[in-house]
Amino acid sequence: MSEQAQFPRPGVGVVVRKRDAEGMRILLIKRGKPPRAGTWSIPGGRQELGETIRDAARREVKEETGLEVEIAELLDVLDSITGQSRGGIAYHYTLIDFAADWVSGDPIPGSDAIDAVWADPDDLNRFELWDQTRRIIAMAVS
Repeated sequence: MSEQAQFPRPGVGVVVRKRDAEGMRILLIKRGKPPRAGTWSIPGGRQELGETIRDAARREVKEETGLEVEIAELLDVLDSITGQSRGGIAYHYTLIDFAADWVSGDPIPGSDAIDAVWADPDDLNRFELWDQTRRIIAMAVS
């Protein structure tokens, strides 16, 4: 984004859980677009006009990974604010984070995700996640 943000934008984050013979797994995506391009995160993005926040959560997971999920509980609401090098705010998202349970599909990166994997929640150090993302994942798996 080359312009300064004028106001916060609502968005969603989704901790997708999958329980199988290997135990609990969490879906992670590698972002392909700013903010945080090239970093690992949970699926999510902006809410669209006329869309409920839960519908936005399901849509973002589907667009970024091809998975069908069932939204479970609200985890937290937090702000992601990214400054510009010349001052001001480049991005300000108010993120509504949910836990969701996997229903069907295999993760295939799409939309703005360049990779998607199932990860063991006890082995997240290799993904260099944002501290808030780690906190939200911990809430979803506790």
